[in-house]
Amino acid sequence: MIKKILISNRGEIACRIISTCKELGITAVSIYTKGEEFLPHVLNADETYCLGSGELAETYLNIDKIISIGKQYNVDAIHPGYGFLSENSNFALEVEKNGIKLIGPSAQIMAIMGDKQSSKEEMEKINIPLIPGYYGDQQDHDFLLKESMKIGFPILIKASAGGGGKGMRIVESESKFMESLEGAKREALKSFGNDKVLIERYIQRPRHIEVQVLSDQHENHLHFFERECSIQRRYQKIIEETPSTALSEELRRSITQSAVKITESINYEGAGTIEFILDEDNKFYFLEMNTRLQVEHPVTEMTTGFDLVQLQIEVAEGKKLAIKQSEIFQQGHSIELRLYAEDPANNFLPSIGKLKTTGNIQGRGIRFDCGLNPGNKVTIDFDPMLAKLIVHAATRKDAIVKCLNALKEISFSGVQTNKEFLKEILQNQDFQNGVTYTSFISENKESLMVSKKTGNEDIPHIIASFYLFQSGQNKNIADDPNGPWSNLSGFRNL
Repeated sequence: MIKKILISNRGEIACRIISTCKELGITAVSIYTKGEEFLPHVLNADETYCLGSGELAETYLNIDKIISIGKQYNVDAIHPGYGFLSENSNFALEVEKNGIKLIGPSAQIMAIMGDKQSSKEEMEKINIPLIPGYYGDQQDHDFLLKESMKIGFPILIKASAGGGGKGMRIVESESKFMESLEGAKREALKSFGNDKVLIERYIQRPRHIEVQVLSDQHENHLHFFERECSIQRRYQKIIEETPSTALSEELRRSITQSAVKITESINYEGAGTIEFILDEDNKFYFLEMNTRLQVEHPVTEMTTGFDLVQLQIEVAEGKKLAIKQSEIFQQGHSIELRLYAEDPANNFLPSIGKLKTTGNIQGRGIRFDCGLNPGNKVTIDFDPMLAKLIVHAATRKDAIVKCLNALKEISFSGVQTNKEFLKEILQNQDFQNGVTYTSFISENKESLMVSKKTGNEDIPHIIASFYLFQSGQNKNIADDPNGPWSNLSGFRNL
C-alpha cells in the first residue's frame, strides 16, 4: 500500500498529482529550487524539500539527490510526472535498487522503448507498421546517404535517443544531405549525449495520433482511445483533442488494437502512450512510445471519466485493474490548449516577468491546470508552458466555442502569451472542419499571426528582449538550438 509519494517534478503536473494524492489520502512530498517557495506545488504539498539552486543537473535532474530525499522522507514511491527524469532508465534503475517504487514501467522496458532504434526493432517482431527507413547501427555518412537515396527524398533524419524535434532535420534533396546530417548529429550529441540517427521517409502533411494505454502487473492491457496532437510548432504540441476527426470506427479499432498489441508484447506496466503517424491515405505507422503520463492526458480523462493518475498509483501498488476494455468508452469531445509565455507576433520570442494575474476560470466542462499564482515569476529557466485549458462538450463544435469563451476569461498579465494565437487557430476554417496536420501552423502562418498588443503586456516583452539580446544579436531564441529554452531537453520532449 502506497502511503507517501515523492513527486520529482514541479509546476502544474506536480499540482495535478498532489490533487489525486489528497483524494486518496496519500501524503505528497514536493521538491523545489530556491526562489520557488511560493509556487502552488510547494504550498499545496504535505511535505517539501528545497533542492537548492543551480543548473538542472544539480536540481530536478539530480538522480542521487532525489533518491536521497525519497529515503530521507521514507516515501513508498516516486511519481516523475512528465519531462525531467520521467523516461530516464538510469533513474528508474536506481529507484528500484533503493527499494522505492517508481510509478511507471521497469528500467528495462523504459530503455527499450525510449530508444527509437530498439523500439522499432520490437515493432518489427510483432508486425506493427513502420515508416520505411533505415534504423541500423551503421552511421557512416556515405552509407546513410546511400540508404536515403534508396528510400527517396524527401527524408527525415531523427536522433535515435531523442525527441521534441531535437536532432531532427527534413532533407529535400541529396545536395543538402551531408550538411543536414552533421547538424542533426551535432544537436543530438549536445541534447542527449548520443549522436546516432535514423533515416525515414518524410511523410507530407501527416496527422499525429496517439493512443493512451494502461497495463497492470497481472497481464491486463487496456487502451483509453486516441488523442490527436497534430497542431504543433517545431514538433511541440499546442492543441490536443479527442476523439480524432481523422479516424473512422474501423480505423480507430485498428489503431487502438495495435497499441494494446504493443503493450502485451513487451509486458508493459503502468500508463503510457503509443504514438503513430497517419498519412493522407489513412495508413498509420508506429512513431514512438512515451513511457509516462502525457501533458495532454486530461482530454482522455474528460471523455472517459477515469483518473489516470489514480490508476497509475493503483497499478504501482500491485492491484489488478478492476475495469474491462468494454467498460471504457468516450462521451463527447475534449480539447486542450497549451498556454505559453511567448510572443507569437514577434517570432515567438520568450517572455519573462512577474505575473499580476493568472485567471481562475471555472465552469461545467472546464478544467484549468496551472502551476502558478499571481506574484510568481516566469523565467527562462524552465519550460514556457504556463497552464493548460481543457474543455469538454457534447460535440467538437461546442468544445471549440467553449474554448473561445473560456480564453476570454483567462489573463496572464505581466507576460506575453500565445492566447490570441490560440484563438486564431480555433477560428481557422480548416481547423473547425477538422482538417488538421502537423504542418498546419507553418502552412497557415500568415493568417494565424496576431500583431495587436495591449498596454502593459509590452513592458515585460521589452525587458525580456533586453535581457535575452543584450549583445544586440537579432535572432530568435525560441528557434535557436543553442538557446536556453531549446536546451531544456529534460522537460520539452512532450
